[in-house]
Amino acid sequence: MAEEKELKKEENEQQPVTAEASVQEENAPAEEEQPEAEASLEKINELEQKLEEAENRYLRLLADFDNSRRRAQLDREASEKYRAQSLISDLLPLLDNFERALKVEATNEQTQSVLQGMEMVYKGLVSALEKEGVEVIEAIGKEFDPNVHQAVMTDSNDQYGPNEVIEEFQKGYKLKDRVIRPSMVKVNQ
Repeated sequence: MAEEKELKKEENEQQPVTAEASVQEENAPAEEEQPEAEASLEKINELEQKLEEAENRYLRLLADFDNSRRRAQLDREASEKYRAQSLISDLLPLLDNFERALKVEATNEQTQSVLQGMEMVYKGLVSALEKEGVEVIEAIGKEFDPNVHQAVMTDSNDQYGPNEVIEEFQKGYKLKDRVIRPSMVKVNQ
């Protein structure tokens, strides 16, 4: 039994030493791991931040691309819709000349046949322009609208209401919803 007591005593003496040694061994790696863990967390946070920035940049680029694609599509549609605008603008003075020529009174049969031919050409030209979406802007008797009318004169006439178009000097035309040339008009005050 004495031997057993001595063995227990030795074991007890050895155990605290072993426990302290094991605690020291556990603390030593933990103290070394803390700076590594903090460095790893900082690295993770930095990488997450970079990833978030890259995602935001990607989303902005995607939105810019969609916007530019949409703008290009709208430009193509507008160019298709108004493709004939410059040609129509060039033809409008010819239409005006035809209208003036058709107002001339024919005195003989030969002049009358020439006027009939001109009227046929005029109607064909008007028909072709209407197929492209050209329409005449109504003016006489309408209220003055600065978007479609150009006032070149004013007058005071009791037969017409205030701000009403009295006379049209030159026809105005629209291509679909765009004014090609405003009507030149006289407006009642």
